Amino acid sequence: MGALTGLLHHMDWLSMLLFVMSGVACLICLTVHELSHGLAAYKLGDPTAKLNGRLTLNPLSHVDWIGLFLLLAVGVGWAKPVPVDPRNFREPRKGMAITALAGPLSNFVLALVSLGIGSLLFHFGPANRPGAYLLLFLCQLSVLNVGLGLFNLIPIPPLDGSRVVEMFLPERAYRWVLRYERYLIVAVVLLAWMGFFGGPLYRAMAWVLQGMCEITQFPFSLIVYNFF
Repeated sequence: MGALTGLLHHMDWLSMLLFVMSGVACLICLTVHELSHGLAAYKLGDPTAKLNGRLTLNPLSHVDWIGLFLLLAVGVGWAKPVPVDPRNFREPRKGMAITALAGPLSNFVLALVSLGIGSLLFHFGPANRPGAYLLLFLCQLSVLNVGLGLFNLIPIPPLDGSRVVEMFLPERAYRWVLRYERYLIVAVVLLAWMGFFGGPLYRAMAWVLQGMCEITQFPFSLIVYNFF
């Protein structure tokens, strides 16, 4: 019993709490992102996501455990892609582009809402430890959402930004991308792990977050101190 008490005493509970907060924030970001893909496709006439049970806020329906682990470990990860059948769209390439952009857009909206709530908490909330942890979580949620949104706008298959580029590709090149894009995710992860996107992505994140902080009156210095 004494050994167990000693172990519990020396555990870094703050680090564990921050890790759990990161996990929850990642699940929220990925769930909203994938749900938005499915909703956009459904509104454009494709019921595939709905028929596969993906129009839900249940994170277990969207999570890919390897992708979640990599997101927590190295900052780059993914969820289970929402199934989309472009044949159900009136204009397949345009429909795929709109469906793809719905994901990053939802992340930017969620980041702005998180900072808005955080601003209210910062200016009017109680100055206690639970309030500080909630404020930190909202900061973390906003940073992850902006990072996920911007990363997915990079025009490299199979990231969402590539769907916009594909609208203008010749038919032969477009079919080649569709055939091999599942393998390109490995190259994207390796490039991100080697820091290929790091500098430009972090600068873009800081710029977007600073603009959102100006809109919501959230202190940008808190985000810089904790995450940059």
